[in-house]
Amino acid sequence: MKQRIVVTNDDGVSSPGIHVLAQELEQAGYAVTVIAPDHDASGTGTSLGSYSASRPIRFKRTAIDSLKAEVFAVAGPPALCSLLASYEAFCPMPDVVVSGINAGMNAGRSVVHSGTVGAALAAQNFGMRGLAVSVGSGKKWHWKTAANVAVQVIPAILRGPDRSATNLNVPGIPLDQLKGIRWSHLAEFGSVKATVKRVTDTDIHLENRRNDFVPDWNTDLATTQAGMAAITSLQGPSEVWNSAVDAGSAFDDDNRVHGALAGDNVFPPLVYRR
Repeated sequence: MKQRIVVTNDDGVSSPGIHVLAQELEQAGYAVTVIAPDHDASGTGTSLGSYSASRPIRFKRTAIDSLKAEVFAVAGPPALCSLLASYEAFCPMPDVVVSGINAGMNAGRSVVHSGTVGAALAAQNFGMRGLAVSVGSGKKWHWKTAANVAVQVIPAILRGPDRSATNLNVPGIPLDQLKGIRWSHLAEFGSVKATVKRVTDTDIHLENRRNDFVPDWNTDLATTQAGMAAITSLQGPSEVWNSAVDAGSAFDDDNRVHGALAGDNVFPPLVYRR
């Protein structure tokens, strides 16, 4: 029986990145179902949007050229698409949720804002494996390079735990120029930073500019700058505890809160089976 992959993204079901990704995965022999936003949902992180019993989630069937798989365009963010996959709204529960290919890197600490990465983290949170795939910009978008690397990485994800989230950044270069895949830390910053361009009486105008800092050699940004794909395993949400307290301890406002950057211990959340 074919292993099943749900493909989603945050650029919307009409974006070229998701088309190439879904086509390459289907050609690799996976059973593919596309469940993606019907709009550009970039920057939504792990948001599920607003829904209730009295406010159903709208969707429509659509199609992607040269793809046999069913395609569903959902009126909601990518993390909601992962939720729908976990509850088998459109197909049996997938072995992996693959999110992308995003137009631009999702690297460093800025991954927390990414809808592409948010779908992978939501998949993890809902008991599945998630893979976020992004490609760097250039004179042209090298979608096939990123899709090819994703196909290479998926077998390792399938051998991993049920709840995993993996972030994959691929430089925007032809496949024959790619120098390999390297495990990488998250960089201190993302590849771009937002700045305030101007403020009017009614509007704030932001623009993204490239960061000019030099990332450490073993981070995702440095890895892609060196012509390699960067792969990073993520865990969210996690708990942070110091050694002075445990669950059930009384709160004492004389003590500080816990923080990973203070050297306190980080633990994954407890897992409850449905």
